Amino acid sequence: MIRLLLTFLFAATLLASCSVDSYDIIIRNGTVYDGSGGPPITADIGVRGDVIAAIGDLSEAEGTQVIDAEGMAVSPGFINMLSWATESLIEDGRSMGDIRQGVTLEVFGEGWSMGPLSPAMKKLEKENQFDIYYDIEWTTLGEYLNFLEEKGVSCNVASFVGATTLRIHTIGYENRPPTEVELDSMRLLVRQAMEEGAIGVGSSLIYAPAFYSSTEELIELCKVAAEYDGMYVSHMRSEGNRILESVDELIRIAAESGVNAEIYHLKAGGEANWPKMDEVIAKVDSARAAGLEITADMYNYTAGATGLDAAMPPWVQEGGKDQWIERLKDPEIRERIINEMKTPTDEWENLMLLAGDPDRVLLIGFKQDSLRHLTGKTLGEASEMMGLSPEETAIELVIRDDTRVGTAYFLMSEENTRKQIALPWVSFCSDAGSMAPEGVFLNSNQHPRAYGNFTRLLGKYVREEKVIPLEEAIRKLTKLPASNMKISNRGELKEGYFADIVIFDPMTIQDHATFAEPHQLATGVIHVFVNGTQVLRDGEHTGALPGRFVRGPGYRK
Repeated sequence: MIRLLLTFLFAATLLASCSVDSYDIIIRNGTVYDGSGGPPITADIGVRGDVIAAIGDLSEAEGTQVIDAEGMAVSPGFINMLSWATESLIEDGRSMGDIRQGVTLEVFGEGWSMGPLSPAMKKLEKENQFDIYYDIEWTTLGEYLNFLEEKGVSCNVASFVGATTLRIHTIGYENRPPTEVELDSMRLLVRQAMEEGAIGVGSSLIYAPAFYSSTEELIELCKVAAEYDGMYVSHMRSEGNRILESVDELIRIAAESGVNAEIYHLKAGGEANWPKMDEVIAKVDSARAAGLEITADMYNYTAGATGLDAAMPPWVQEGGKDQWIERLKDPEIRERIINEMKTPTDEWENLMLLAGDPDRVLLIGFKQDSLRHLTGKTLGEASEMMGLSPEETAIELVIRDDTRVGTAYFLMSEENTRKQIALPWVSFCSDAGSMAPEGVFLNSNQHPRAYGNFTRLLGKYVREEKVIPLEEAIRKLTKLPASNMKISNRGELKEGYFADIVIFDPMTIQDHATFAEPHQLATGVIHVFVNGTQVLRDGEHTGALPGRFVRGPGYRK
């Protein structure tokens, strides 16, 4: 009898112990924002492996790791809809600038993508490398993203296939339409990229050679993406004098090809164009009401950053960088270029004129050590130092540096920035790399958006200025972009979804990067998990590199 009783008690104890739920990670007592835009709840989250296994009251559960998130916001990982971390992640896979802001997915492909690359393109890319040097071990876009995953990165990665890359691969830098054979080749490259997992097609139409693409060419490429449920994203043909016509073009591409479409880094550039933002919004709202899926993303600053090529006419850039620079050296051509740089036009996007003053054009990145003393100077200041006009100075700097020269242009209004943040169909992007304030990254200044775009939203525009509530900001950082890209099982805190989780203090989250001192990491993000692995603990990077290639809806195994 005693033996029977002991056996019964042992079995009961074993049964009781087996009934206790256990998890690899339990996040307790956090204020959970699930990404839907609804009000937060106080709940626990249990993670097993790389997925969220439970959300609710887990007070009786056991966890290998337990985090007390009382007083903290717990949300899905943030999505950077336009990232240029393509090379910075090769140099440093930790993605420090963005991980410290809660970004768990970097999306590439604004016109240029890291594949498909021809042998000639690989050769040229190697020749143009500076500061960050690497072997190009891939050919296709999918191979590049696999390369990042295998190398090890802290964040997840995804990409659009760039229309610029397709054009260079097939046509080169010539200003002409593709032949039917060439267009078929470009279509095949889109198909290959989509089946490898590309999100869709991306364009950047103010820059050569993308400037030479017709609307009809882009429609044909997007028709292929549409077969795979892909989308189209575009740095439009104009964000300034012809912004309204450019929105019409984007809407037409969406309507005729069958894709949903997104405006990259929405803005109205140039003071004369600031009032046009209301009409831009009306056009998008009208298209959405008619059943088209038109969206946008933005960064939260009144300055953009690109190169001095955006101050020169596209015709001079035909043939690529070397031919561009040779033309700049020709006295007769140079005189024509200077005249066009000074003359207002609707034919091409002149960011120097849109800025309105050479002192609103900031030089932030050089290749040559002999020019790096000009980093942080305005074009106006550099012009005085060199004894040349601003236009001549821009030309000379491109020639001497043998690059487009990294440049920030102050173009936008703060009023429009707030107006755009409040739009329900706008998500967010950095339009920058994700680097650390150390090593080769210190050779150039960065636009502060590289270190602060997402925390600036949550600190300045949500907490301080109350432009939108926190739950809406988190929706626009998570579920909105994930659903736009048709990425499954990410962008929300749900059982069965991948455990990309951010824990931050909504009362202290803050950006610190400025144009004068851009290499400043954000603060207020406490913990970050990517695919269930902790990459940020108590605000410090763990060294973990669990990021994966996130594939689009057209992926074929």
